[in-house]
Amino acid sequence: MLLALRINVLAKGYSGISVETLNQLIAALNASCLPWVPEKGTVGASGDLAPLSHLALGMLGEGKMWSPKSGWADAKYVLESHQLSPIKLKPKEGLALINGTQMIASLGAEAVERADSIARQADVIAALTLEVMKGTTRAFDSNIQRVRPHKGQIKVARNLRSLLHSETHPSQIAESHRFCTRVQDAYTLRCCPQVHGIVNDTIEFVRGILTTEMNSATDNPMVFADTGEVISGGNFHGEYPAKALDFLAIGVHELANMSERRIERLVNPALSELPAFLTPDGGVNSGFMIAHCTAAALVSENKVLCHPASVDSLTTSAGTEDHVSMGGFAARKALRVVEHVEQVLAIELLAACQAVEFLRPLKTTIPLEEVYKQVRQVVGPWKKDRYMSPDIDAATKLLQEERIWRVVKPLMDNYHSTQSIETRVFSPTASVSAKSNGPVTKRRKLSKH
Repeated sequence: MLLALRINVLAKGYSGISVETLNQLIAALNASCLPWVPEKGTVGASGDLAPLSHLALGMLGEGKMWSPKSGWADAKYVLESHQLSPIKLKPKEGLALINGTQMIASLGAEAVERADSIARQADVIAALTLEVMKGTTRAFDSNIQRVRPHKGQIKVARNLRSLLHSETHPSQIAESHRFCTRVQDAYTLRCCPQVHGIVNDTIEFVRGILTTEMNSATDNPMVFADTGEVISGGNFHGEYPAKALDFLAIGVHELANMSERRIERLVNPALSELPAFLTPDGGVNSGFMIAHCTAAALVSENKVLCHPASVDSLTTSAGTEDHVSMGGFAARKALRVVEHVEQVLAIELLAACQAVEFLRPLKTTIPLEEVYKQVRQVVGPWKKDRYMSPDIDAATKLLQEERIWRVVKPLMDNYHSTQSIETRVFSPTASVSAKSNGPVTKRRKLSKH
C-alpha cells in the first residue's frame, strides 16, 4: 500500500521526478518487490521521512526486500531475480522519494476499510444478542429515527429492522415473549442506532479525509511545470490524516464498548434469564466467564489507545519542524483499536450463538438463523469447557472475511426492497400525521412485547 500510494503521488507530476524512475517503481510494485519498512520512527512532520526512506532504500538496491519469488533477501538480489535494476537518482529525486504522508495514509486506509466492515457486522451481532435477550425492536421504528435524522442512526436502525422485522422474518423466539411486561431494554440494546450510527458517520468522515489525502500531491518543494515555478509549502504535514485517524479510533472503539456490555448481559443470569456464563453445567464449567474477561481486557486497552496521538508535538530538525502531527502513531493505534474491536465482537457472536442453544427448539429470524449456521460451520456449541482461543480466532476470521455479512445481506436487501414498495403505497409523503399512523404501525409490527 505504501509503495502504491507513493507512486500515485509521484505520477501527478508535481514532485520533479523522471518518468524513468517512476516506471521503475511501478515495475517493482507489479512484481511485488517490497522493501522492508519499519512502522515506527515517524513524527509525520515533513511527511513520513523515515519509513519512506526505507522504501526508497530498497529501490536503490540496498537494505532488505521481499517478493513471493525470493522471500526476504538483499534488495539488490531480489530486484535482479525479477530482471529489475536499482534506481539511479537524478536531481531532486532523492527528496521526491521520501517526502509525503503515505505511511499514515496506507495504514489509515486499512483501518478505515476494516472499521467499515466490522461496523456493518456489529449491527448483525447486536440483533442476534437482542433476540436471545428477548428484547424489543420498538426503539428501531423509523418514526423514532425520523425525528433525529442522523444518517448513520437511520442506517443502523434500518439494518436492525431488516434482521428483526416480525412480518418479513417471523421469529419463534420473539413470539414467545410478545406479551411480557417489560417496557424497554438496556441502552446497549436499545441505543444501537444512536451509538453504532455515529460510528458509521465517523468512518465515512475519515474515509473522505483519507481519500483526499491519498490523491493529493504531498511533496515539497512542489514543481509546477505549467508556470515554471518551484514553491516550498507544507503539503507534507500529516495533521489531516493524523486528526482523522485519532477520531476513527475513538469512534470505532464504541462498537467494542457496547459489545462487551452486551456480553456481560449474556453471561449474567440476573440479566439474561439464561444459565450463568452460558454453560449447562455451572460450577463444574466456567463457560464464557474467561472469554468475557478477554473482551473486557481488550476494551480497557482500547480506552488507553484512544488517547489522541495528534495532540502531541515535539520540535525536530533544529527548530524548523516546530510542530509535528505524530500521524504515524495515530494510524498504528487506529489499526490496533479496529483489531481489538473485531475480536470483542467475535466473542459476542460466539456468546449469542451459545445462548441460542438454551432457547431451542425455538428459532429466530431467517437472517439470524443463517448467521447461527455460519458460525456453527466453524465453531461447535459448548457442552463443557474446552480450549477457547482457536474458536475466538475462527469467529474473528469469519468477521474479517465478511462471511457473516455476506449471508445476511441478500435477506436484508429483500426487506429493504419490500419496504420501499410499501412506503410508496402507505406513506407517499414525508409528513407525519394521525391519519398515517394506522397503516405505518400495521406495516411495521415491530413490537415483540
